[in-house]
Amino acid sequence: MQLRPYQQQAMTAVLDEWERVQNTLLVLPTGCGKTIVFAKITESCVRRGGRVLVLAHRGELLDQAADKIMSTCGLGCAVEKAEHSCLGTWYRVTVGSVQTLMRDSRLAKFPSDYFSHIVIDEAHHAISDSYQRILAHFEDAKVLGVTATPDRGDMKNLGQVFDTLAFEYTLPQAIKEGFLSPIKAVTIPLKIDFTGVSVQAGDFKAADIDSALDPYLEQIAAEMEHYCRDRKTVVFLPLVRTSQKFRNILNRHGFSAAEVNGESPDRAEILADFDAGKYNVLCNSMLLTEGWDCPSVDCVIVLRPTKVRALYSQMVGRGTRLAPGKDHLLLLDFLWHTERHELCRPACLIAQDKEVADKMTEKMAASGCPEDLEIMEKEASEDVVAQREEALAKTLAEMKTRKRKLVDPLQFEMSIAAEDLSGYVPAFGWEAAPPSEKQRMALEKAGIFPDEITCAGKAAKILDRLDKRRSAGLSTPKQIRCLERYGFRHVGTWTMQQASDMVTRIASLGWRHVPRGIDPATYIPT
Repeated sequence: MQLRPYQQQAMTAVLDEWERVQNTLLVLPTGCGKTIVFAKITESCVRRGGRVLVLAHRGELLDQAADKIMSTCGLGCAVEKAEHSCLGTWYRVTVGSVQTLMRDSRLAKFPSDYFSHIVIDEAHHAISDSYQRILAHFEDAKVLGVTATPDRGDMKNLGQVFDTLAFEYTLPQAIKEGFLSPIKAVTIPLKIDFTGVSVQAGDFKAADIDSALDPYLEQIAAEMEHYCRDRKTVVFLPLVRTSQKFRNILNRHGFSAAEVNGESPDRAEILADFDAGKYNVLCNSMLLTEGWDCPSVDCVIVLRPTKVRALYSQMVGRGTRLAPGKDHLLLLDFLWHTERHELCRPACLIAQDKEVADKMTEKMAASGCPEDLEIMEKEASEDVVAQREEALAKTLAEMKTRKRKLVDPLQFEMSIAAEDLSGYVPAFGWEAAPPSEKQRMALEKAGIFPDEITCAGKAAKILDRLDKRRSAGLSTPKQIRCLERYGFRHVGTWTMQQASDMVTRIASLGWRHVPRGIDPATYIPT
């Protein structure tokens, strides 16, 4: 199988990362072939004489991994689950159930060096005790976690398990490069009172969501008539009983709706019928968040609000795959009324910065029409950048009196239009630590004031960006600070030579003013 460019980059990055660390993480959006990538990584390990364990918490994921490893690489897999064991087989790859392997009696049968590599599918589960028990037993194995978590904020906990992030391919990248469907979201002006919902184990309590949601089910079905009549729709609900109740309501509203849950004896048949078009709405209580693919789904409704972006991404990801005749995914968003808790909204899928996400949500609520998330993100980013520039102008005015020779990190980030730096959140332990003295000296030497940088991760990112800018011949921090003091804007987008030429012209005038005929606020070098 020929890997896509980003899949090849991901595989190379993981293998390179294993040369220097033991545990690393791979982030690919739902629908971008993470199983294919770790199948090829597994093949590479086997070719080098290794033995690989693929861990998952559900049977469907184990079957999916085994099938993909066989179809992609031609490698058969042993199974470590219930009465099945890989011990005594000749297979070099094992797909293993966490629930089985976590037992002390099962682990005791394996030498600690039995597996050279471990792959954890849906790695956001890896922080649980069951996974940790297995990893502790095979303590010398190289570990790869694979997840679709959409941003670094959700990886704070994963930083306890994994040393580094080897590779990340984002949802916006996948959409822009044509590997996933564009997403349009519409905010439905139905205010659902959510103030009484409590939080349990870091997320909203399903029983409380159920109680808060129940009075609105008829109204939601009525709204769906306007948007979903001709679409193939998946609805996520908090409890099985709500899912079944909503299926009945939808059928009364003229939809052809079905429901599946963990106890459904005919689950495979229902899913096949939905795929074939016998039903146009499929209701479920969180069953279909992982391990189920139906590319023709072109509408997703999340009636199980969550604080966990990984979970939200999994739900929406059921509709992001490409399919013939499908030009976008429609995501219905309701006005969940809550003053105490943050919850995931469509903007969270694509915006890396919280301010941008909040601005997108505000704009979508005011629109009331389906809006392309990429376009919305661009508009919201421009608004937020404008607000930040206004704040930065005030900061720069204050800085003039301080006569600092180094550029403030915020000024540098805004000048080079680096929203990824200004919105940076440390994920791994070393990233959250204070910058090292070596990093501080390197930043100061490059012209960046280091006291404003609070963590080693951001220091590393800025130093990496400075190195790439030097290679590309772009303006230096000192040039940025010098010219922006005279009112020039976004000097970070100039070349080093363009900035040097302007500095020379100002110096020739005794540093008193800019050359005649030049308006610094609008000047663009040519």
